[in-house]
Amino acid sequence: MQKIARALLSVSDKTGLVDFARGLSAQGVELISTGGTAKALRDAGLKVIDVAEITQVPEMMDGRVKTLHPKIHGGLLAVRSKESHEQALKDHDIPKIDLLAVNLYPFESTAGSGADFATCIENIDIGGPALIRAGAKNHASVIVVVDPADYLRVLAEMEKNGGATTPEFAKSSRLRPSPAPAPTTPPSARGSPRRSVISLPLAASSPARWPMRSATARTRINGAPSTARPNSASALPRQRRCKARSSPTTT
Repeated sequence: MQKIARALLSVSDKTGLVDFARGLSAQGVELISTGGTAKALRDAGLKVIDVAEITQVPEMMDGRVKTLHPKIHGGLLAVRSKESHEQALKDHDIPKIDLLAVNLYPFESTAGSGADFATCIENIDIGGPALIRAGAKNHASVIVVVDPADYLRVLAEMEKNGGATTPEFAKSSRLRPSPAPAPTTPPSARGSPRRSVISLPLAASSPARWPMRSATARTRINGAPSTARPNSASALPRQRRCKARSSPTTT
């Protein structure tokens, strides 16, 4: 069984976040967090370590850069019990991360609301998918939670095992089948379908900005094959297009 000693929480959907963090903290788990997630936890009276305290680099560029750092990804990717990895952690003062709770910026709902082009751009998540992939790659050592509906299951498993999780549970909590890039999609499957979800509305809003490799490229819309050009506005339902406006906005 694997003891959960440290967790990284960085979520857009804060449903159940505080109760989950309280449950982790009650079992002695050290909490690391970012931006708005860290603020929500502190406002609830919880002790949180900022990612910037670990990386020694402040969040910057309106939050675009915060978790993309070796001291975060090293803590997720290090293979436990592998001597060279353990030595690298020690040499570079990298803390192991045993549990990762992440869900992505709400690109789909932002695009569906008819938000302007700049707002859609800011809702393309970079750090989140990278974290999820890192945790999923090192699934033998890291519990990855992408769905708030799994919070209680994780806490119950830890309480049952004295703060630890079993390999069987880790696998079951991670591999949740779903045909769409929703929060319940397995971490290892979230990247590819989400690329289409992002590229289509952006291409529809401003075809000239998003040249495609092939004019006859095929894509999938709502799970069905399509021969429409990906950079054609007709390839996307109207409500899913981002409006192109000259004045940028920030998230």
